[in-house]
Amino acid sequence: MATATKKPLTAAQFKTKVLHHLNFTSSEVDFQDNPSAVLRAVCLAVNEVVYEKLKETNAAHTEQKARSVNYLSLEYLMGRMLSNNLHNLNLFDIAQKAVADLGFELEDIFEEGHDLALGNGGLGRLAACFLDSLATLDYNAVGYGIHYQHGLFEQQFHKCRQIETPDEWREYGNPWEVCRPEAVQEIPLFGSVETQAQVDGSVKKIWHPGQIIKGVPWDVPIVGYNSKTVNVLRLWESRACSHFDWDQFNAGAYQDAHSAQNQAETISKVLYPNDETEAGKELRFIQQYFFCACSIKDIIKRYQKQYGDDWSEFANQTVIQLNDTHPTIAILELMRTLMDDYDFNWDNAWAMCRQVFAYTNHTLLPEALEKWAVSMFERVLPRHLEILYAINEQFLNHEVARMWPGDVQMRARLSLIEEGQQKMVRMAHLCVVTSFKVNGVAQIHSDLVQSDLFPEFNKLYPGKLTNVTNGVTPRRWLKACNPKLSKLLDTVVKNDWAKELSSLNAVAEYADDAKFQKKFMDIKHENKVKLAGEIHKLTGVEVNPEAIFDVQIKRLHEYKRQHLNFLHILGLYRRLLENPDYDMHPRVFIFGAKAAPGYYLAKEIIYAINKVAERINNDARIKDKLKVVFLPNYRVTLAEKIIPAADVSEQISTAGKEASGTGNMKLALNGAVTIGTLDGANVEIAEEVGDDNIFIFGNTVDQIKAMKVAGYNPWQFYEANEELKDVIDWLRGDFFTPGKPGELGAIAHSLLEGGDPYRVLADYDDYARAQEALDVAYKDSKRWARMAILNTAKMGKFTSDRSIQDYVNNIWKLTPIK
Repeated sequence: MATATKKPLTAAQFKTKVLHHLNFTSSEVDFQDNPSAVLRAVCLAVNEVVYEKLKETNAAHTEQKARSVNYLSLEYLMGRMLSNNLHNLNLFDIAQKAVADLGFELEDIFEEGHDLALGNGGLGRLAACFLDSLATLDYNAVGYGIHYQHGLFEQQFHKCRQIETPDEWREYGNPWEVCRPEAVQEIPLFGSVETQAQVDGSVKKIWHPGQIIKGVPWDVPIVGYNSKTVNVLRLWESRACSHFDWDQFNAGAYQDAHSAQNQAETISKVLYPNDETEAGKELRFIQQYFFCACSIKDIIKRYQKQYGDDWSEFANQTVIQLNDTHPTIAILELMRTLMDDYDFNWDNAWAMCRQVFAYTNHTLLPEALEKWAVSMFERVLPRHLEILYAINEQFLNHEVARMWPGDVQMRARLSLIEEGQQKMVRMAHLCVVTSFKVNGVAQIHSDLVQSDLFPEFNKLYPGKLTNVTNGVTPRRWLKACNPKLSKLLDTVVKNDWAKELSSLNAVAEYADDAKFQKKFMDIKHENKVKLAGEIHKLTGVEVNPEAIFDVQIKRLHEYKRQHLNFLHILGLYRRLLENPDYDMHPRVFIFGAKAAPGYYLAKEIIYAINKVAERINNDARIKDKLKVVFLPNYRVTLAEKIIPAADVSEQISTAGKEASGTGNMKLALNGAVTIGTLDGANVEIAEEVGDDNIFIFGNTVDQIKAMKVAGYNPWQFYEANEELKDVIDWLRGDFFTPGKPGELGAIAHSLLEGGDPYRVLADYDDYARAQEALDVAYKDSKRWARMAILNTAKMGKFTSDRSIQDYVNNIWKLTPIK
C-alpha cells in the first residue's frame, strides 16, 4: 500500500516541537539564559524525525533482505552532530528560523554541544565519513565500536607543554544516543579450555572462562543526506555481570563492593590506554576483543532474527570490514563461535570466515602493524590461541608449502607467529590470510602494500590486494562548515554538488572570471577574519587576516613532519632578523595537533613550536610579518573553523609514509592550495588539480629508498646548508629559553645524532624553495584566486561517496535499499 508523501516541517512546527521538549522533557520554562537546554530540546526535536526514518529504514532492510556491511573500527571521530544532521535532513534553515524566534542564534547553540571524539585522527574521521556516505547512498550498514567514557584526551598547554585532561563528552548525557538493553551481550575472558571426546570419535572444545563481562550497546543514528536512510553506529560499553556485592557493602567494605564493576568498566573507559606497561597492554588487548566479540554476537543475532538457524545465506548477507588491524580478533571469534556454539566443522567455519571478512590497511609503518604476545593470548583468550595455531598450521602446510615447497625462510616470513625471545602474533598477517579482499587507501599506498609490505602475499593471492582511495563527506566538510562558499557554489553548479561532488567541475569555468574570483576570495577573507577572532580567543595572539594563513592540522607524528615546517619557520625568522625588509608576504603559521601521551619527541615538538611562537609573536623587529599559533585541543569542531580559512595546506610527510591523508582533501575542497610531497593522496590530488595549482617538493618514494641503500648521513645536509645549520644550532642554545640552553635540543638530537629517520634534512632545501615559489604566487592575487578556485573545482574524486561506491563495486557487492 502506498504511503502519502509527508509534508516538510515548517519553522513554526519545529519551534513547537522545541518548546514541547523544553516544557515537558526538560521542564525548562525560563530557558532564555540556558542555551544548553535549548540545544538539548533542538536535538530531541530533530530526533523525532531521525528515529521515524530509522524505523522505516529497519523495516526496508528486513523486507528487502539487503546484504549488509558491518564496519568494525576502534575509532569514530564524529564531532558535533547537530549541524550535520540538520543539513542532511534539509532542516537547517527551518531550525535557524525557529531558534531565532526563541531568541537565539543557531550557531551559538552549536557551540554548546560536545564533540563525539571517539577517535584519534584520520582513521576515526574516515570511519565517520564512510558512515555518512553509506547512509546517503542508501546502503544497509552498521558501524561497530566502543562507547568510551573518555574519548581522546582534552589538550591544554601549560608553560608551552601539552597537558592531557579527561574528555567529558557525555558527562551530562548525549542527546543523540539511545541505550539498547535488549541487545546486551556477555563476553567471556581468561579461564581454560577442556577437550571432550565425542561418541563419533571427534573432539569438542569447551571454554571455561574465568570472567564474564557484559557489553551494553548504545546506538547513535547516522543520517543520510537527502536520502531515506538512517543507519546506526552501535557502541559497546563494558559493565560487570554482577557489579555490586551487598555483603561487602554491609560489612563496611564500600570500595570493595564496587570492585567488579570498576574492573569491568575500565575496558571502555579510555580510548587507547597507555600500553607502556604490561597491565596497559592487557587492557588494550581485552578492549579489542571485547568490542569484536560483542559485534560478532550482534551480527549473528541480527542474521538469525531473519533467517533463524539456516546458515546458508550468512555469507551472502554479511560482509565484515576490518578498519585497520584493531578488530582482527573478530576473525578468531567468529571461528570460535561457529565451531563451539553452532557445531560447525573446521572446514565449513574457515570457509565462512574467508567469505565474509575484508581488511583495510592504513599504514606501512612497522610499529603500527599490531603484534600481540602469544603469552597474552594464552592467558586472556586460550581458546582463540588454539584456533590461531590451527589456522597457521593449515596455512603454512598447504598454501605456503604448495607455492614455496621446502622454503623454511618463507615459512618463517609468512607465519602468523613471529618467533623470537617472545613469540608474537602478527595480526596483519591473519587479516591478509583470512580476508577475501585487502585494500590500501591511496594508489601509491596500495602499490607499496603490494610491492613492499606484503609482496609474498600478493604473489600467493593474486588479485586480493587492491586500492580504494579515501574520501571525505562534502556535507560536513564544505556544506556545513563553509556555508557562504556553499551558497556561492550553488549559484554556478546546477546539480546538488553535495551529493554529486564531481559536478563541482563546472566551477572551473569561472576560475578566470574576475567577479567570481572576487566573490570567492571575499568569502575566504571573511572566514579568515572569523578564525582570527577564534585564535585571539584561544591564544590571545592577534593575527592579520591579510596574511597568508598557512595550516598544518593533523596528529603529531614525526612522519607527518611538523618539525620540517618548524625548521622553515625558524629559517624565515632568521632572514627577517638579518633583514627586517626581507621581501615576503606576511604569514601566519597555524598548527593543530595532539601528541600521544607517551610519545616523548612529539611532545617536545609541541613545546618547541610554542616556545618559538612566544618569541616570534612578541618580536617587534619583524613587523608582524611572521606569526605562529598552536591552537589547543585540536578536534573536529576546531577543524571546521580552521579549514574554511586556510590559504595553504601543509601535507609534508616523508614520501611513502602517509597512507592517504584526508585533511589534504578537506583543505583543498575549501580552496586551500597544497604544499606537499608526492605521498599518499597528494599524488592523486596533484593529478586532478594540475601541476600549476599545487606546490610539490621533496624526495620521492624511490629516492628515499635509494638513500637507505646508499646509507643516509644527515650531517652532510646540516653542513651543506648554512641556514639549516644555523637554525639547528639555535635549538641547542638558549635563544628561545633564556638561561636554559639545550631546552629545545630534542629535535636537533633526533635530526643529527638520531639519524633523521624521516629525512627532514634531506627535504629542507627543496621545501624552502617551494615555499618561496608559493610566496611569489600569493602576491599575484589573480593567479592565487585561480589556483584556489581550481582546487575546489577539481575535488570531485575525493568524496567519500566515491570511496564507498568503490568498496561496493569491488569488495562489498551491496545493493541500495529502495
